Amino acid sequence: LHLCDYNLEKMEKTSMTKHDLLAEVCMAARYEGDSIKTHYTIHQEKYRDSASQLCTELARSFADIGDIVRGKDLYLGYDDKEKKRREKLENDLKDIFAKIYNEVTSGRTNGQTLQKRYKDDPEFFKLREDWWYANRQEIWKAITCHARRNDKYFRDACSGGSPTEGYCRCSDKPNAGKPKAGNGDVNIVPTYFDYVPQYLR
Repeated sequence: LHLCDYNLEKMEKTSMTKHDLLAEVCMAARYEGDSIKTHYTIHQEKYRDSASQLCTELARSFADIGDIVRGKDLYLGYDDKEKKRREKLENDLKDIFAKIYNEVTSGRTNGQTLQKRYKDDPEFFKLREDWWYANRQEIWKAITCHARRNDKYFRDACSGGSPTEGYCRCSDKPNAGKPKAGNGDVNIVPTYFDYVPQYLR
């Protein structure tokens, strides 16, 4: 996930808004997906009988990006330089989410409701969770944009137990892939790896 971290570390936090953050995270996810596809293709040529699938690798990296954004990344680095980079990234994300907090809680009709929701959360973990939930579909599109038409997720995880329709995505047609009562919000994202604790993936 070095490439992803590198792109996220280059974010300018001075004028960051929730839309800028989405663009930056999507760009990092896109480059990460391209990097995985490139290395995966080489792996597949060498190990033709491997059970590993591109969509699963993308889902794991997608989950790692989610952990970074939400402040839940357990990997702190393997040396002092890496640890400092990770710490700087986390501090930058806290600053960005502080700005997003100010943006969404001031001058709006629901500002007071949001202030109540996010009060007593100086690390902005609730806001970060909400931001990820609201944007995970766009980030999944970005990380899978280099997937091929025949790339399928390893299990039928779309609405109603249907398979992905290629590009590692559930259908994005109207009313296809929409959640049914009690099934959660899968939409085009066929995985919930991003909600599985990192040490269990």
